[in-house]
Amino acid sequence: MEPISFSWTELLQHGFSVLSAFALALPIAWEREMETRIMGLRTLPLVSVASCAYILVGTSVFGDDPGAHGRLLSGLVAGIGFIGGGAILKGDNNVRGTATAASILSTGVLGAAVAYGLFEIAILISVTTLATLLLLRPIQRRVGRLDEPRDGG
Repeated sequence: MEPISFSWTELLQHGFSVLSAFALALPIAWEREMETRIMGLRTLPLVSVASCAYILVGTSVFGDDPGAHGRLLSGLVAGIGFIGGGAILKGDNNVRGTATAASILSTGVLGAAVAYGLFEIAILISVTTLATLLLLRPIQRRVGRLDEPRDGG
């Protein structure tokens, strides 16, 4: 059995990654919290942080084995999908929560990108997800109003 090792350098590197995953998910989480109050301010940063940590642990254990990383990502996406499925609510004539479910997927992939050191991708995911949620909402609401009956009934 190998002796337990501890590295302050790795602690700082991994800490930076986890905090970056948290920070990049926070604007998305804030938007979801203000818009839906279902899954947001706590859930999305936790998904991002957990995804980042999951990949960091996998990288530490499996090294550069591409097959292992493929299995890690596959398992991660399955787990995120499970959480996202819980955000989707089906009613009699509508389905709600799909944007929140997609946000869960985005923040999970964002966390994985940070763990792999792909900060450019993580930033792009954060910005495009937030922009989609904020900028397309007025269009979606306008389109939704066009489908409502005009006589109020």
